[in-house]
Amino acid sequence: MINKVWDVVLEKEMKKDYFRDLGKFVKKEYSTKTIYPEYKNIFNALKITDYNDVKVVILGQDPYHGENEAHGLSFSVREGVKRPPSLHNIFKELKEDLGIIRENNDLSDWAEQGVLLLNSVLTVQKDTPLSHRGHGWEIFTDNVIRYLNARKTPIVFVLWGGYARSKKELIQNPIHHIIESAHPSPLSASRGFFGSKPFSKINTYLKEDGQSEIKW
Repeated sequence: MINKVWDVVLEKEMKKDYFRDLGKFVKKEYSTKTIYPEYKNIFNALKITDYNDVKVVILGQDPYHGENEAHGLSFSVREGVKRPPSLHNIFKELKEDLGIIRENNDLSDWAEQGVLLLNSVLTVQKDTPLSHRGHGWEIFTDNVIRYLNARKTPIVFVLWGGYARSKKELIQNPIHHIIESAHPSPLSASRGFFGSKPFSKINTYLKEDGQSEIKW
């Protein structure tokens, strides 16, 4: 349903009562309100980056709530959509870190290389941030992180901001790497995100682990 290996990994998860209840809630919301991303894109992050292909996880909180912005990948927007402030700051740090000037706002190419761009909550009502918080998505995505933690191949987990950093307790396997800093939002980027050099750190870890580096 999602992707080859994820379907096996998540088979029992999707049969749990909380997930069935979540499914009913989400379907009702989509049938009565404007919800993002498009229904077909809810699991985009998992569809593009299969379980065994994950090399990096960049964790967000919930999807962008503006029109045409969210498409199922944390921090990413479709090409042609105005660049959100957090993504602008991510690209600003990318330039400072690696000298890369990125124009494309769609981060699908990162996902295709093994960067799982996972939000904790996968749906949101238009213009209403965090509107789908507390309905079961967090249980699901916390367990996604736990399944990744159980992997025997190292993963680099990137935790930006207090909310993402609260998920650190889910990552107990010592083979994995954790990069954490302030959030790239304009409200906090100057308090530890700028200058944190996450992209070069990620590639250093990948190289040390014998994995191919990400072409940012």
